[in-house]
Amino acid sequence: MCWRKRIWRVPRTSGASSELFVLGCGPIVAHIDVVALAGDGIGPEVTEAVTRVLGGVASAYGHELTVRPHDVGWSAYERHGTPLPDTTLEACVRGPAVFLGAVGDPRADGLSPEKRPEAALLQLRRELGCFANLRPAKIDEQLVGISALKPEVAVGTDLVIVRELTGGIYYGTPRGAEAGSDRTVNTLVYTEFEVERIARIAFEMAGRRRGRLTSIDKANVLEVSQLWRAVVDRVAGDYPDVSVGHMFVDRAAMELITAPTQFDVVLTSNLFGDILSDEAGAICGSLGLLASASVGGEVGLYEPVHGSAPDIAGQGIANPIGGIRSAALMLSHSFDLQSEARALEDAVTTVLAGGLRTPDLAGPNDASVNTSAFTDAVVEAVALGGARVGAASAEVSP
Repeated sequence: MCWRKRIWRVPRTSGASSELFVLGCGPIVAHIDVVALAGDGIGPEVTEAVTRVLGGVASAYGHELTVRPHDVGWSAYERHGTPLPDTTLEACVRGPAVFLGAVGDPRADGLSPEKRPEAALLQLRRELGCFANLRPAKIDEQLVGISALKPEVAVGTDLVIVRELTGGIYYGTPRGAEAGSDRTVNTLVYTEFEVERIARIAFEMAGRRRGRLTSIDKANVLEVSQLWRAVVDRVAGDYPDVSVGHMFVDRAAMELITAPTQFDVVLTSNLFGDILSDEAGAICGSLGLLASASVGGEVGLYEPVHGSAPDIAGQGIANPIGGIRSAALMLSHSFDLQSEARALEDAVTTVLAGGLRTPDLAGPNDASVNTSAFTDAVVEAVALGGARVGAASAEVSP
């Protein structure tokens, strides 16, 4: 198969040879080939919904769809004794795209860290080279009323958090309990190269959006953050059309709640991005609405932000929107199917405008439906959108 890749070169500050990083890649032949990791909790329900929606996209736009399921997380541990079996990892590395439903189960609480479901996610990100996590947070006009904020504060929120994903305190060593001691250690570490490559992705994205970048750190007390800020300032010189501001993470947590519309692209480290992106979910109304794309390597990893939500697992009421929007990011970044990605986003908007809501979104005057019914409505909206595209193409054909 012939492949088309979108790449750019990130220079090393040391003067050594530069390296190539792939933000997204897509086949010239429209074959949507996805490794599906359903995982735990509501993950299987959301993954089923995403599979059906991708099937709708493939049918509406004349593409071929292949979905290859594999085990991950607690469900994998129960079957294989590990949260990330070799067969799963091998399939993911082959790519070209991975969708992950959710990992996490309270029954794993007593396991050692390397056996816990979350360890699979950290290893996947590292093995796939997904150093950049993109988390859009745009409030839906139809859902302003369920935001945790006053409507006049929330309306117009449209930001993307660009989170460094394979460095920082989640991966730094040494880590763990010290033998014969009452001390336990985690290590926060970043190199200039790690900061520069994530910064360039954020600047590129800001240039395609509204031209504003806010870098979040804790440079008043952390030397690592001082390095982060210095590298961002240096990289900014290559992007004169992007305005840059710095903000301490504690202030950023407050400003996200009191004035979220000031933010366009938010650049931050692994730990800070993990926390702030969940806070953004409160602005939008539900974590079930938020998507994410982990990119930077040859294979993209796509997952909703909501987690495994074991308290509602198996009830058929999970919100599939975060998963569906993650699928839209996949179509855009891994397959370069921009029209199809927009159509999927538009289909969600159409269904919300029609008044359908999953229980986490439903108000007293809304039609509360289960996961399957909401997914059916999105598939139908995609089909109608695809039919309109087909009709328009026929009108302009000679």
